[in-house]
Amino acid sequence: MKNLDTVRERYLRDPLPVRLGGLAANLSRIASFSRDPANTAAVDGLFEESKYFIEWTIRDAQIEEQAELVQLQVQLAVWHRRWLRDFLQEETRTRLAQNAKQWSRRALLVSGLIPPPRA
Repeated sequence: MKNLDTVRERYLRDPLPVRLGGLAANLSRIASFSRDPANTAAVDGLFEESKYFIEWTIRDAQIEEQAELVQLQVQLAVWHRRWLRDFLQEETRTRLAQNAKQWSRRALLVSGLIPPPRA
């Protein structure tokens, strides 16, 4: 990853919704990149960066958002471990892509950058 202090400084300049949108974008990239085992290093970097994004964001979030972010932090740790162990297995990559896409949508909803689905 790039210089962590520089990334953190830049990330924290944005308001909370934009930061959550950045996290959602990373999750979407994980979903897209994980389909190809040749992207192992890129996916690994996105996992690391996303975990930092959560760490840097959680203190500014409301309690409900914090709960979502904690769940995502745990999920990212599980996925990352599984990714490092099983990235050559298509089933692992497919499941990861599907889950990351769902979490990306959840992060966008929490951010308020997209409207909630109509009932």
